[in-house]
Amino acid sequence: MSVAIAAAVPVRTQKVFRVLPGFHLSLGFTIFYLSLIVLIPLSAVFLKTFTMSWEAFVAAVTSDRVIASYKLTFGASLLAATFNAFFGGIVAWVLVRYTFPGKKIIDALVDLPFALPTAVAGIALTALYAPNGWIGRYLEMVGIKVAFTPLGVIVALTFIGLPFVVRTIQPVLEDAERELEEAAASLGASHWQTFTKVIFPTVLPALLTGFALAFARATGEYGSVIFIAGNMPMVSEITPLFIVTKLEQYDYAGATAIAVVMLLASFLMLLTINLLQAWTRKRGQAEKV
Repeated sequence: MSVAIAAAVPVRTQKVFRVLPGFHLSLGFTIFYLSLIVLIPLSAVFLKTFTMSWEAFVAAVTSDRVIASYKLTFGASLLAATFNAFFGGIVAWVLVRYTFPGKKIIDALVDLPFALPTAVAGIALTALYAPNGWIGRYLEMVGIKVAFTPLGVIVALTFIGLPFVVRTIQPVLEDAERELEEAAASLGASHWQTFTKVIFPTVLPALLTGFALAFARATGEYGSVIFIAGNMPMVSEITPLFIVTKLEQYDYAGATAIAVVMLLASFLMLLTINLLQAWTRKRGQAEKV
């Protein structure tokens, strides 16, 4: 009887306490803030570009000088992001899995490109890799020229992109279950098999995220590149510099046209990386099941 009475009495659901206001107000503020900071400025770029005719747009974004800047910007960004994905993963692994003197100092130095003004980074890299610099003079002896060449652009983009990869992978490695690695070793798996079958699938989504962030950051980098690149047309001129040159010439439509191409390319790259991340997560969940 008591059980029946208890079942008949409606159970009051406990009200969930939320720090922020209701959903509608919070969502409205989110959309407003996102529109004010991101959507409206990007829309202005497209609207300014629409003032051009199609022929003028194609001529602005496909000239030989612009095409050369595309190749350098996206090619150097891709190479720099690839280098950072490999070596940044090693740095993150060392910082998480090993204890050694000066570890906290090295961990802090990883964030240096975040805190350092980009112009200062560009000047410092130029001073190091110039033909009379501390490192450049020795590279010059073996016929390697870094400063004022496309190679210098790759060096600068690698410098500013490293923290994105390290700080993305580091938390994943810290949260990884080492018991799975021990279980794989106890079952006779080699070090390579443990890495490829246990560790790498766990880290892969974070690695792709860090790669995408480093690539996106590199494509729009300006301050640290213009000093070491040399800015020679058709050789070491990056697209952001070309956009600034158009603005200085009061060619606002031409500048926004080139910016639209870079924006669409960045969106396509980020979309591809997000799809790869979703695929790797689904594959990992399917393997666990």
